[in-house]
Amino acid sequence: MSEFKQTFNSSLGKKLIMALTGLFLCTFLIVHVAGNLQLFKNDNGYGFNVYANFLAHFPPIEVVAYILYICIIVHTIYAIIVTTNNRKARPIGYAVSPKSPTSWSSQNMGLLGSILFLFIVIHMGDFWFTYKFNHALAFKEYRTNLLTGEQTVSAFTPPNADFDRSLSYDGNTEVMRVKDLHARVAESFSHLWYVVLYVIAMVALAYHLVHGFQSAFRSLGWVHRKWTPIVEFIGTWFFAVIIPLLFAAMPIAYYIMSSNKQL
Repeated sequence: MSEFKQTFNSSLGKKLIMALTGLFLCTFLIVHVAGNLQLFKNDNGYGFNVYANFLAHFPPIEVVAYILYICIIVHTIYAIIVTTNNRKARPIGYAVSPKSPTSWSSQNMGLLGSILFLFIVIHMGDFWFTYKFNHALAFKEYRTNLLTGEQTVSAFTPPNADFDRSLSYDGNTEVMRVKDLHARVAESFSHLWYVVLYVIAMVALAYHLVHGFQSAFRSLGWVHRKWTPIVEFIGTWFFAVIIPLLFAAMPIAYYIMSSNKQL
C-alpha cells in the first residue's frame, strides 16, 4: 500500500478529508446565503429567479456544484466512519489538541450531521430536483426598461416542454423568461412543518459549525496563538450564528407573509 493510501486510510487521514471537505462546504454556505438573500428583495422574485437560473446554467458553477455534491457525500461517509471508529476505540486526537473541555456539540456531531443530511436530502428534492427536472414548474416573464429601470412581470407559458429559459431585447426593454423557483419557495415556506424543520436544521447547523469549523483547522494542524482566536471568532459568530440566523430568517419571514395574506 502506498504512503498516500496509508495516510488517508488512517484515522488522522480520515479527519483530514473531513476537514478539507468541511471547509469547502463552509465556503459554499457563504455563497448560498448571499444568493438566498435575494428572497428579501421586493421585486416579484426577479433577483432570486435570475440567481437560480445563473446557478443552473453557468458551466463553471455547474462543475463546482458537482464538486459540492461529492464533498457532501464524502464528508458524510467519512463522518460515519470516524464516529463508528471512535466508539470502538479511544479517539485519535487532533494534530494539535484543544485546551478547552469537550463541548456538547463535539460530543454530538454524529447526531447533528444526521439531522443536516436528512434536511439536505429533503431540501434538494424540494428545490434543486424540482428546478432541474420538474417540467410543470411555472415560468415568469420579466420586462425591464433599461433606461428607466421600470419592470413589469407576468406569467409565461413555454412554447414547448423543452423550453428552459430565454433572454431577449425588445428595443430598450430586456425580456427575461425563467422558471419561477421563487413561487416554489413561497409555497414551501407557507407550510409550518417545513418552516419548523428548516429552523431545527439551522440550529443543528449552528452547533455543527461552532465545533466543526474550528476542529477542521486543528485537524490540519493550522493552529497558532495569534490566529487561533480569530478562527474561533469567525467560526463562532460568523458561521455558527450569523449564517444560520440568515438562513432561518427566510422561511420564517415567508411563513409570516403567507399567514398575513390568509387573514
